[in-house]
Amino acid sequence: MIETRDLWVRFGPVAAVRELSFRAEPGGWTALIGPNGAGKTSALRALAGLAAYDGSVFLDGRDARRLGRRAVARLVAFVPQKPETPPALTVAEYVLLGRTPHIPYLGGEGRRDREAASDALRRLELEEFAERRLGSLSGGELQRVVLARALAQEAPVLLLDEPTTALDLGRQQLVLELVDALRGDGLTVVTTMHDLTLAGQYAEHLILLDGGSVVAEGMAAEVLSAPNVAAHYGANVRVVKDEAGVFVVPVRTR
Repeated sequence: MIETRDLWVRFGPVAAVRELSFRAEPGGWTALIGPNGAGKTSALRALAGLAAYDGSVFLDGRDARRLGRRAVARLVAFVPQKPETPPALTVAEYVLLGRTPHIPYLGGEGRRDREAASDALRRLELEEFAERRLGSLSGGELQRVVLARALAQEAPVLLLDEPTTALDLGRQQLVLELVDALRGDGLTVVTTMHDLTLAGQYAEHLILLDGGSVVAEGMAAEVLSAPNVAAHYGANVRVVKDEAGVFVVPVRTR
């Protein structure tokens, strides 16, 4: 459903992403991991059409550059780390904005749009917040609302930039389990993740970036090794692998 070929993202003379090529199939979950400044967010923004790039991005086999903005928005939903959340909007109003790509110019939302927004609120256990103003929400509540807006968009590709950053443990699990369940309907997921244990438990395919380049790629058991983490994160860890997944545990150095 989404593919990159020789993707470069540059900011002036600095290359934030170098020669990134991968293919994420329908129903798959790909996680971009790596230390701060590795190029994860820049790559994700290029996939969403929000950052200039060289190389190619294909959505459903079509060159993204040949698609209009509304066509891309029907195919890709993007949840940034720091989204615009006007404090005066209610949760219901904000989530309904996710239907914008489906509403004709100068038109208004219809029954199907309201149903999609209501379903997204229900899935993220936000129905009781529907009339709350965004400005009254905690960081974790706001993050769930932003994800609900993306789900209301009903795009077949979901891009998530650090989706669990502001969430407590229970809400982290709620969001990740929900995203995982949606893959059963063919949703393609690409995320950036700092928590390597969560990446190892939920993502099927990991791409380890450092300095904008791919330094390791494959299944969690292949990528999440103590030598890889030491070399690219500068961290001393113990990696535990069992039937539940891969767990990366920091180890005190003294």
